[in-house]
Amino acid sequence: MRQNAENAGNAKYVLTLDQGTTASRAILFDRKGNPKAVAKKEFKQHYPRPGWVEHDAEEIWESQSAVMYEVLQRADVAPEQIAAISITNQRETTVVWNRLTGQPIYRAIVWQSKQSADICNRLKAEGFEPAVREKTGLILDPYFCGSKIRWILDHVPQAREMAERGELLFGTIDTWLLWKLTDGKVHATDCSNASRTLLFNIHELEWDPGLLRMLDIPASMLPEVKPSSHIYGYVSESLFPVPIPVAGMAGDQHASLFGHACFEKGMAKNTYGTGCFLLMNTGSEPVSSDNGLLTTIAWGIDGKIVYALEGSIFIAGAVVKWLRDGLKTIWKVSDSDEHAAAVPSADGVYFVPAFVGLGAPYWDMEAKGAIFGLTARTTEDHIIRAAVESIAYQTKDVLTAMEADSGIRLVKLTADGGAAANEFLMQWQADLLNVPIERPRVLETAALGAAYLAGLAVGLWRDQEEISLQIRTGKDRTYEPDLAEEVRQERYEGWVQAVHAAMAFKTKSPNGKR
Repeated sequence: MRQNAENAGNAKYVLTLDQGTTASRAILFDRKGNPKAVAKKEFKQHYPRPGWVEHDAEEIWESQSAVMYEVLQRADVAPEQIAAISITNQRETTVVWNRLTGQPIYRAIVWQSKQSADICNRLKAEGFEPAVREKTGLILDPYFCGSKIRWILDHVPQAREMAERGELLFGTIDTWLLWKLTDGKVHATDCSNASRTLLFNIHELEWDPGLLRMLDIPASMLPEVKPSSHIYGYVSESLFPVPIPVAGMAGDQHASLFGHACFEKGMAKNTYGTGCFLLMNTGSEPVSSDNGLLTTIAWGIDGKIVYALEGSIFIAGAVVKWLRDGLKTIWKVSDSDEHAAAVPSADGVYFVPAFVGLGAPYWDMEAKGAIFGLTARTTEDHIIRAAVESIAYQTKDVLTAMEADSGIRLVKLTADGGAAANEFLMQWQADLLNVPIERPRVLETAALGAAYLAGLAVGLWRDQEEISLQIRTGKDRTYEPDLAEEVRQERYEGWVQAVHAAMAFKTKSPNGKR
């Protein structure tokens, strides 16, 4: 393994490659965790059929390598000043390529894509789901990689034969980028991404032979699984003239949990985006869920695995965009903050934004959105406030399920994402959960978390305690709960009643069927 001695004296930055669903970004972080420069490039989305979503893996690499150079130019930083490169990525998106030519044999199948749904349905019907759940912490769903790999092997001409001859490789986007960065020398992933494939036993910490047989996937296709903070290899000399190590990798939501310094059991983060992604650190033991949550590996570092529970909310910031674009009650998303704060309460109005059904802990895909509690004195501000409050109520639903599953009481919640800028929402969330809500100054927490993982591997940061101190001193604001317990209970009970009312109402299609 090459050493980075040549540039160790000048190396003071970590270059994070943040590869997302619609764009590739590169962010340069300094020793204090501050972003020095950012570059971004969008790439094309492919929708070959309804429900199918695909990316061109080569275009992803081209966009990611372009911003890698652009960010250094913007920051006026030389490659010799880079201590390490880190990668955080859109999870579950699946690439299969020829190990001899380095060319993908099919477009990358994106995490959102449903083209392998029939494979999952067939395996469910054959009774495989309990074993899958026990081994992986996941559910049999086209969301995850395993069925996507199987679909490619089944549908691309000669793919099955090539795979059996050991000519094909699989990887999530982190693995694909690592392969390209090292000029094909390293085929590896980290344990957080491996835990999202439907093929990795999160208890034994290895690719599971039974799951591979279930999906008929040759083990030769799979990358080597490494810790999240680890020197995987060095960037090819064709890309940079100095040997920069790739030293940290994690899926975006896992990296975000690390970037929030949620290092202790019971700490949780919520990314308030179009939907919400909630992850809670559950410590060194995986916790199974009775409430439809996912059990996942958060990260691996220093020979230790940290696990998490994960829950997703389908509609969060999207409900505020609907107020703007659908109902047209606000001109811009940020106006919702002022309108929500303009009234002392929602005056008994509840907004259940079940535009695409309800996720955990209700899991009702037929539920429709609804507004309850309207009276003659209801104003536009009450409806806007109820919509914003719904994001906090849904978060409480999921966190309550997490506490029930894990037996761990939430000690604090950290927040990022676009909707975390809404002051009313953050305060209402603290009031509703009765715990402090911390919002960091650097909202690029996934990229920052990946940078910390890489920096630890090369000694840029000493340990997690140093990182935790750095993040605590870099907080933007902490929202302390300030609501009477009886009011908190009354409001939340009203929400639960509204949700069940929405679930009870089922519309009929024109042909009379539900």
